[in-house]
Amino acid sequence: MASVTFSKVEKVYGAVTVVKDLDLELADGSLTVLVGPSGCGKTTSLRMLAGLEPVTSGTIHIGDRDVTTLEPRDRDIAMVFQNYALYPHLTVRENIAFPLRATKVARTEALKRADDIAESLGLGKLVSRKPKDLSGGQQQRVAIGRAIIREPAVFLFDEPLSNLDAKLRVETRTELLRLQRRLGITALYVTHDQEEAMTLSDRIVVMRDGRIAQAGPPEQVYRRPADTFVATFVGSPKMNLVDGAVSGGELRTETGLRIRVGGPDAAAVTIGVRPDDLILTPVPASEGPTVELVELLGPRAIVTVRCGETRLTSVVDAPSLAEIPTGTTVELSARDVHRFDVATGTRLPD
Repeated sequence: MASVTFSKVEKVYGAVTVVKDLDLELADGSLTVLVGPSGCGKTTSLRMLAGLEPVTSGTIHIGDRDVTTLEPRDRDIAMVFQNYALYPHLTVRENIAFPLRATKVARTEALKRADDIAESLGLGKLVSRKPKDLSGGQQQRVAIGRAIIREPAVFLFDEPLSNLDAKLRVETRTELLRLQRRLGITALYVTHDQEEAMTLSDRIVVMRDGRIAQAGPPEQVYRRPADTFVATFVGSPKMNLVDGAVSGGELRTETGLRIRVGGPDAAAVTIGVRPDDLILTPVPASEGPTVELVELLGPRAIVTVRCGETRLTSVVDAPSLAEIPTGTTVELSARDVHRFDVATGTRLPD
């Protein structure tokens, strides 16, 4: 495998710059995930690495090789798409072995290698089947196997799980992560699903408007978001953000909302609270924040609290719901808070 380095890479379409000054390094053997909303530049970045989009400026290296202007076939990469693109008339074995047709590998050797890869992907008993006889998850594994057999320097995954249902997506995600760890492959993975990004990656890169908003280990990005965009994009349910002033450890807003947040006083600040950290305490008062909606998710529940036009989300254990039915007035406090600049949205020092 090999490392990958983007150095000040830009991509311009006409008057629109869709990727701006991209500096990014993928460590050898790592799985890096690009995540962000539609139009943020993540797929364009992957396509430039693949050679499917020309680079306007900057350079891309795979290992020590400058591949910026090389044709896709000369970059030593393999790509797995959202559309699996399997050959319907070929068996699982033949689909996996297909990339070796253009090489000097003997057919018998190619099929043997295909069988070995199929076995490692849990497809050993399905090698004689055709794609129409496979589930979506099995077809995805065949597509991955077809990429693996080439033994490329870098694997590229372009939203490969988006066609699967929720249950199968989780199962295939787990299999993909296990496979990546076992083989030590260098991979760049693109998705719009932040949960998928958090689960899979060694390093998560959050993109916005063609730039990197934040990059780092998933837990670091979740625990210490660089700004309000990252704070609300990473994490589900998203972080609560409230503008106000902090005095005596209490956040007060212009609408009368009060939350115990602790910390130093501030005349104007944006306070962020993860739903898991927002504590709801029922009180006998007739006015104040009230429970508006409860969504049960098995052992836990998402509770929406309303105070005037402001809505906040809390995640609570299901047994606690008996104390806070819909309509209950509650007092709000936070276990942990994040502070952001009101004007810029950037994270303030702890």
